[in-house]
Amino acid sequence: MSHANRAPGPRASRPLSVSPRKIAHRTAGLLAFAMIATFWVSTVVSELVGSAQAVAAVKQAILYAMIVLVPALAVAGASGFSLGKGRSGARIDAKRRRMPLIAANGILILVPSAVFLAMKARAGIFDTPFYTVQAVELVAGALNLFLIGRNIADGLAVSGRLRRARPAH
Repeated sequence: MSHANRAPGPRASRPLSVSPRKIAHRTAGLLAFAMIATFWVSTVVSELVGSAQAVAAVKQAILYAMIVLVPALAVAGASGFSLGKGRSGARIDAKRRRMPLIAANGILILVPSAVFLAMKARAGIFDTPFYTVQAVELVAGALNLFLIGRNIADGLAVSGRLRRARPAH
């Protein structure tokens, strides 16, 4: 069946072009989510099955990757506030409430933890403070994954790209 013969779908009335702000917001948000998930999984896997050198390499890579993650989070937050300007609703309001928590968690816990853990791992010091901070980092990272995941889901719902399934009767 050719595209011309298809019945219009739910997106048929939407314009085909997407604003650069929306593209920046989607890209930055998904990049940040993917990076945090990668950090989290890499940390857990390296600790469970890796050597001390593997743990140190993961911690160093996470620290270097902050150069991409921090701006991605800033772009996602700034573009999100810009896109939401003048809009309201439960999902938009929830996204607005989550962003300061995501930012504070990153600035106050995740970035300092990444620096501390990379320094300790590079020195080969895997002591109680290292594992305490790592545990805090894993919890904070999981929290940010949850919060960013909720923001992504709410963004998809607001845009009409995510619809809740209706229960079957």
